[in-house]
Amino acid sequence: MAHLSLRLRVFLFFGLIGMGGVCVVLAALLLGYRQLDNPDALSSFMTVGIVAGFGILALATFVWRLFDENISKPIEVLAAQFRLRANTGIDASIDEKTAKYLGDLAPAACAINEKLGDASRITAETVAQKTARLEQQRAQILRILSDIPVAVIVATQDHQIVLYDGQAADLMEQEAPARLNGSVCDYLDEPTLSAALTSMRADGNKRQAITIRGKSGASYSGHIRIFDDTEAYTLMLEPLDPDAARPLVYDFDLLDKDQHTDLNETPLRDLTFVVFDSETTGLDPDKDDVVQLGAVRIVNGRIIVAEVFDTLVNPGRPIPAQSSKVHGITDTLVADAPDFGQARAAFQSYAADAVLIAHNAPFDMGFLNRETGPDISRFDNPVMDTVHLSAIIFGGSAVHTLDALCDRLQIDIPNQLRHTASGDALATAEAFVAMLPILEARGLQTFGAVRAAAMQHRRILDVHA
Repeated sequence: MAHLSLRLRVFLFFGLIGMGGVCVVLAALLLGYRQLDNPDALSSFMTVGIVAGFGILALATFVWRLFDENISKPIEVLAAQFRLRANTGIDASIDEKTAKYLGDLAPAACAINEKLGDASRITAETVAQKTARLEQQRAQILRILSDIPVAVIVATQDHQIVLYDGQAADLMEQEAPARLNGSVCDYLDEPTLSAALTSMRADGNKRQAITIRGKSGASYSGHIRIFDDTEAYTLMLEPLDPDAARPLVYDFDLLDKDQHTDLNETPLRDLTFVVFDSETTGLDPDKDDVVQLGAVRIVNGRIIVAEVFDTLVNPGRPIPAQSSKVHGITDTLVADAPDFGQARAAFQSYAADAVLIAHNAPFDMGFLNRETGPDISRFDNPVMDTVHLSAIIFGGSAVHTLDALCDRLQIDIPNQLRHTASGDALATAEAFVAMLPILEARGLQTFGAVRAAAMQHRRILDVHA
């Protein structure tokens, strides 16, 4: 029973009372009928039993509905608001009217919420002051590193990328989409790289020259260096354009991440997510077509703003005017855009080895997997749905549209980005990042645990999308 939601347990409680009452009435009638010992009275006893049974069940149902609306749902709302405050720092005010039948609980909750808000503000001010100095120093270091005339990639001993600069991103894009926490071997020849690392470790060398081919056949030259204290390494290759911008994309926490073979046992923060959205000509995946795909990547619980996927798609037929009113995409805008097959292939490369996330995922996945064949593979990525995650955190009775979810999490979607694939994907990603610590605080720290909890709300997509 402990794993069941409060509302379901209350429902079962009232169901038990109702069924128990019916059983008691039937037992009493049976006992009375036997004592009366009059077969002609059977019809009357049956009528009394039926009326009493339905009456008790109706009364239990009525009282349960009152209890659910005025007790269970408000408690569910209060619990969700406490989780927001405790795990995200979101200053969500508590509406006392929501819990007006909970006695002194609502005023007490408001008092706690206010105290937490004051403490959070003081802590935030202190952290902001200390962070400002660190950010200043970080900016100075980045400016210095940006003047080094090489393309830099830092990777773990398992070839997972933990840093790349703008020059390396240009080089990587020649081979495949640039991806933090992706594999160096997705871009460069793995046998050459492994042979160089093996030779260096055997000879005790920390640095040596390397010439290596990319997956496209292009040749790159430079140096490779092994870290002194770990098996990680740095590739420093000749840049494609030495004068181009050199922003850094990095997360050194990835150096300490363990590699997991069982997806269900993998902590959420160790997974790479691709949050995506699509705009279409209509709402039927079997008949309508995609006109835009947008996505962002999340690594180590952080949105990688430099790794954005955004493309218009030519559906090969006129876009209905009603659809254009929603997303603003017209036939003129998509005239020179790639067709769905090209866009789909590019997105599949971008999302390789990642868990896909969408709001109302069955809708978007229906479009992605509509076309299959000898040369078109299905998306076999694991999938998570933010509708389910919203239901886990805020309860099944809440509204779970993207707008409602963002409103609860205080995420602003600019009007010009709403109902665009990239804008909705970014909003969904921000919502997921905000919900991540709440899920972890509830003990749902692995992919398998979240998927099991989501199964309890699998029917909710029929109502909330």
